[in-house]
Amino acid sequence: MKPRITIITLGVKNLNHSREFYKKALGWTPAKGSDENIVFYDQGGISFALYPIDKLAEDAKLPSERIGFSGVTLAINTESKEEVDQLYNQVIANEAKSLVEPRETFWGGYDAYFADPDGQAWEIAWAPFWKYDEKGSLMFE
Repeated sequence: MKPRITIITLGVKNLNHSREFYKKALGWTPAKGSDENIVFYDQGGISFALYPIDKLAEDAKLPSERIGFSGVTLAINTESKEEVDQLYNQVIANEAKSLVEPRETFWGGYDAYFADPDGQAWEIAWAPFWKYDEKGSLMFE
């Protein structure tokens, strides 16, 4: 077996509200298999899913309470600084909370951070040294 990540699932407080946030803020359309209990988004080889946090915690046998930073951020990589600014403004206009406004980074790129309605931290980033394949996947050299 070749290990790889196939699904990233976020536990959310209100599935319908989160479904609408990701539709309006990021323009994502639910993929096949989505229903009133779970939402899937095709992310080019990886599925991103939304699932009620209480049910996800129960399934994993973990408490559902979230306090502070979870130690995980999710990232959307763009092809330009302008795309970082555009997407940041779009998500903020659609109920996202600003964590870090767009800025030059210490590592030579450009990024911003926002939190979705459940407080999950997302980074929007661009770097001049990142290259993408024809599927849009980040290539490491």
